[in-house]
Amino acid sequence: MTHRFDGILKDLKLKATPKRLAILTLLAAEEGYASPEDIWRKLQGEFSRLGLPTVYRNLEELAAGGVISKIIHPNRQLYYYFCGNTEHHHHFICLSCRRVEDLDGCGLHGMDGEIAARTGGRVLSHILQVNGLCRDCAAEAA
Repeated sequence: MTHRFDGILKDLKLKATPKRLAILTLLAAEEGYASPEDIWRKLQGEFSRLGLPTVYRNLEELAAGGVISKIIHPNRQLYYYFCGNTEHHHHFICLSCRRVEDLDGCGLHGMDGEIAARTGGRVLSHILQVNGLCRDCAAEAA
């Protein structure tokens, strides 16, 4: 699995350090999103000298490069998710079980021109995140 990440990191001009590779491998294996603290705790046995600031820094670098997605939770905690889908898309986030599902299509396409005309600015990017309960969690709550 890590060989796949070597190329991704090289494209981002980031070294394929053991810690970065471990973070990516861990996130890719997760069913849902994880907090920096979750990641730090899970990797402490693998790396005797792994500080939480190192985890945060690496997560931010990977998110800035688009390799992982930031999940902004209503509890104001930041989580991260590895999404192998490289096409432009958005996510449905289950707030109960942490499952993340891809949402195909983007209802915001074509609005760039309208927004630019209204504001006089230029749209560089956008993020749309839909929070809720997945089918299983909604059925359990009912």
